[in-house]
Amino acid sequence: MTLNESQKKHLRGLAHKLRPVVMVGQHGLKETIFEEVEIALDAHELIKIKVSVGDRLERDEIIQKICDRSSAILVQRVGNIAILFRRNPHKARIELPR
Repeated sequence: MTLNESQKKHLRGLAHKLRPVVMVGQHGLKETIFEEVEIALDAHELIKIKVSVGDRLERDEIIQKICDRSSAILVQRVGNIAILFRRNPHKARIELPR
């Protein structure tokens, strides 16, 4: 699934009020992080994660690994906060503009 710019803008607006539901700390990626991301994406479709490790390159690598493993789309990353989206095929919650 790919998102066009108007869809990303819509999702960024929805995510503005959200708080991070998954936090990656100094211990880095563990299996439990991936499990929490899966649970959160299934429940909400749109989530924020906070990655508080290392420098920008290391944060980008961690976010990319999470996106690859969970099949989520990175909507936006600002500093150490990333917004991820993945459509729930069984129970879609968010209506995307065309």
